[in-house]
Amino acid sequence: MENIGSLAILLAFCFALYAIAGSVAGKLKQRPFLVLSAQRAVYVVWFLVTVAAGIMVHAFVTDDFSFAYVASHSNRSMPTQYKVSALWGGQEGSLLFWSWLLSCYGMVAVFMNRRRHREFMPYTAAIIMSVQTFFLILNAFVVSPFKMLAVGALITAVPDGTGLHPSLQYPAMAIHPPMLYLGFVGFTIPFAFAMGSLITRQPGEAWIATTRRWTIVTWLFQSCGVALGAAWAYDALGWGGYWAWDPVENASLLPWFSATAFLHSVMMQEKKGMMKVWNMVLIASTFFLCIFGTSLTRTGLVSSVHAFAQSTIGNYFVTFLAVGIAATVYLILDRLPYLRSEAQLESVVSRESSFLFNNLILLASSFAVLWGTLFPIISEAVSGEKISLDASWFNRLMIPIGLFLLFLTGVGPLFAWRRTSVESLRRNFMMPGIASVLLVGALMAAGMRHFYALISFGFCLFVALTIFSEFYKGARAISAKNQMNFLAATVELTHRNTRRYGGYLIHMGIVLVFIGCSGAAFNRDITAEVGIGSSIALSPYTLKVADLKEGDNGNYLWHYAEVEVFRDGKHIDTLKPERRFYKANRTPLGQVAIRRRLNHDLYINFAASENQKATVQVYIFPLVNWIWIGVLVLVFGTLVALVPSKVKMQYARTEIVGIGKKYATVEN
Repeated sequence: MENIGSLAILLAFCFALYAIAGSVAGKLKQRPFLVLSAQRAVYVVWFLVTVAAGIMVHAFVTDDFSFAYVASHSNRSMPTQYKVSALWGGQEGSLLFWSWLLSCYGMVAVFMNRRRHREFMPYTAAIIMSVQTFFLILNAFVVSPFKMLAVGALITAVPDGTGLHPSLQYPAMAIHPPMLYLGFVGFTIPFAFAMGSLITRQPGEAWIATTRRWTIVTWLFQSCGVALGAAWAYDALGWGGYWAWDPVENASLLPWFSATAFLHSVMMQEKKGMMKVWNMVLIASTFFLCIFGTSLTRTGLVSSVHAFAQSTIGNYFVTFLAVGIAATVYLILDRLPYLRSEAQLESVVSRESSFLFNNLILLASSFAVLWGTLFPIISEAVSGEKISLDASWFNRLMIPIGLFLLFLTGVGPLFAWRRTSVESLRRNFMMPGIASVLLVGALMAAGMRHFYALISFGFCLFVALTIFSEFYKGARAISAKNQMNFLAATVELTHRNTRRYGGYLIHMGIVLVFIGCSGAAFNRDITAEVGIGSSIALSPYTLKVADLKEGDNGNYLWHYAEVEVFRDGKHIDTLKPERRFYKANRTPLGQVAIRRRLNHDLYINFAASENQKATVQVYIFPLVNWIWIGVLVLVFGTLVALVPSKVKMQYARTEIVGIGKKYATVEN
């Protein structure tokens, strides 16, 4: 089986090279059969990489420990879902998974556009396959997952494997990496379309119209991946946080910033023919930041708990990034005459300017995070001393930037296109502004003194009211005109322009995330060593350790504390924080117990146990669940934005076709 897997990767590499050559040669020499042949080679690449990935998954599920990669990342006692997820649990398998996802994206993109965009589609396919070739080189010649365990010349197998790292044996971690990879890999497609359009000097925005849904779906995957990573850190690691500004965490956030800027910026190009250079730079930056994020865990440049073992693979990524960025910069500079804006910014107080400021802030966020992530490397190169920036540095910088971005989220919809009158500003800003000031005043009167939290709550209310106002005005008009109830009118309004109102729902999700993050200013905690029957208090709760129990389930030894929760003297819950010791890799790991409520979480970590005494860490995290609610609203809003708008669907049903002097309406 290992020979079939290795052969499949090698053949996929050869067919990817042919797809590149056939696409370019077929286009330059005007040989349609070559272009068609290259398209079919893309399908063959998908089939071959799927075979290779399937062999690897089969090896995990059947406990074939003759594969060195399987022996290092699985064992017999692991549940099946974690055996499958072990495919991307290490360096070799994750790169194979990257290649497989890209082959899927490439196949679908080429198939869906096989009869469209004949001018630049061959170059688009060639670029996709160029990226595919790079990863297949790694799979075939550098870090093959098909290496076998051997004694001399004989293949052997160990009785059992080391097992997946305990921190990865968690439900969210079975889907968090695939979601991130779907985001990282997916941005290759709009990048390839953009570069294909540039190469052929396309005057229009065909590449944007074609890749809009690709980009939105990919952005959704990236958003879910980041959120799932935060949820995993909060639920599984026991420290109570959800974001530590770890370098690899940052690497997942960087392309999210630039992609978010791109999704806003393309609306300007579609509506006004503006910001064309911005869009090329943004989509290229997003793609290369995805490659950078993929490489960061493998280069050894920065220290991270998420990083794989250091290897020379980083040199390949550095070379790919250097060549790719240089070629992209040259292409954009050479095609600048084709990227001229068709309109000019007429007023600072306009929706166009709000998009521009939004992009600037998002890029500033991306640059700040990138600078902080790479600062240890920069400081070592300049001074010889590696200096790492901690979470407090990122918080001091990113909190003000984030609040300004939140403010722009509310301001943008209130501005008109081209320019906004003073009367319009007064009318639109008055009610949300007064309500926000009143809220901040009420919170201060209640004793709140945290500056950033006050500003955040005020801005959140401001943005929420602007969003509700947009829905209310539109739905009220439809309700009055069509004699329907307000809820039905709201659905009708959203369906008429799903992209716009789906965007507002996404903004509402961001507001809820900010509310949840603002609650961190009021976190409280206590750590104590208590025996059976003893209590610990953290207002408004009293916690009593009722019992300590232990056992063995084959995969790990477990030991948990049974903690009874009281409030105002009344028993309200029983929580069971746990410690586990995984046998295969001899690694301990905690499992926290959480009592979730909308206003706060009661969070208990069982840190240690000795002599019938338990060391427990108790936290109260206000409003944290609004983060996860906000993510769900964001996902819902994105799905709404992907639904075709009703008005456009109606227009799409008919077209007028001229036949001599007579005209006919043709139903599509």
